[in-house]
Order: sequence, then C-alpha cells, then structure tokens
Amino acid sequence: MDRNHRSDAVIPVALVILGILFMVFGIGRGEALLVLMKAIRICLECVGIG
Repeated sequence: MDRNHRSDAVIPVALVILGILFMVFGIGRGEALLVLMKAIRICLECVGIG
C-alpha cells in the first residue's frame, strides 16, 4: 500500500507539459489573435454595438 509519491505526480505533470506545448503551438500558428478577435466581436454584439 506504500505508493511512491514520484509516480503519483507523473500523469499530472505530463498533462501540464502537454497543455503548455499545445498553447505554444497555437500561439505560433496565430490562433491567439483569432480567438481575441472573435471574443471582441462577441462582446460588441452582446452590448449591441457590433
């Protein structure tokens, strides 16, 4: 029943690293600007300006 604490942290650390890699990949493709433009458009439509 005595589990190794290092093996318990492998999956969460791997998922965090994978998430960071996907964010870097998306930013490199210019997706951040696309998401920002869509967010601005949605906000303006909600207010009634767009």
